[in-house]
Amino acid sequence: MLSCAIIWGASFVIIKDTLDVAPACWLMAVRFLIATVLMAVIFWKRLRDNFDWSHVLAGGVLGVLYGAGFAVQNLGLAYTTPGRSAFLTAIYCVLVPFINWAVIRRRPGASSLVAALLSIVGIALISLGDDMRPSLGTGECLTLLSAVFFAIQIVFVDRLSSSHDMTTISVVQLGFMSLTCAVFSLVLGEQAPALSGLGTSFWLSLAYLVILSSCVTTLIQNVGQTVVPPAQSALLLSLESVFAVIASVIFYHEQLTPQLVLGFSLVFLGVLASELGPMLLRRATAQRA
Repeated sequence: MLSCAIIWGASFVIIKDTLDVAPACWLMAVRFLIATVLMAVIFWKRLRDNFDWSHVLAGGVLGVLYGAGFAVQNLGLAYTTPGRSAFLTAIYCVLVPFINWAVIRRRPGASSLVAALLSIVGIALISLGDDMRPSLGTGECLTLLSAVFFAIQIVFVDRLSSSHDMTTISVVQLGFMSLTCAVFSLVLGEQAPALSGLGTSFWLSLAYLVILSSCVTTLIQNVGQTVVPPAQSALLLSLESVFAVIASVIFYHEQLTPQLVLGFSLVFLGVLASELGPMLLRRATAQRA
């Protein structure tokens, strides 16, 4: 599970560099199209046994939400740094309980309120410029919007997972993610780059995004979540934003100011409170009983 966090964290820097030669939504459409084909080949038997219109509908809903999240996130990444993008995206963990409340009227617990407060203060610090004035720009706003899409998608996953084969849904979802990003690309009028003009670094980056960041991480999650306890799994995956900042500092030379570090830290604590808080509270209650 730690390897998933490392791979996803590094992908923020890779995508940021790739946006110099390829439009954001076009890139995601191609990435998820190739990933769909590869995953369909890998899980062909599973798809053959479970594929039906119910899975198409469920995977379609999830794919549109997830695809919209990735499209908006990468449009935002063109205007902000990989580190900021990663930590603002991580806010989706904090948003899930509140969206769940809106959908099924399940009230957020105390840990969710603490997580929200920490994250709000963290976002405020991240939005401060060098002159200590708010500077929440286009990139940051688009990234926060992507976090909303990701949070809604997770709420729907929770509602659909018990009645569907999630491997089949994952493959269908990838296909709809590609389609959604392609629609974004067409609406925005993105121009597909000439393939002959794309250098080796682009194809290596695309291979990383398809093979490692899409296919391998899915396989690792399918296996890892069956043997790693939920609390430990959540903790390891939450390190994605930390590794994104490390990669951004090393390869993108992102400058970390004191208030930015403090903002990142508060958002990370908010994510931990959201992910681990309910489990720790249940464990503490059980020990008292």
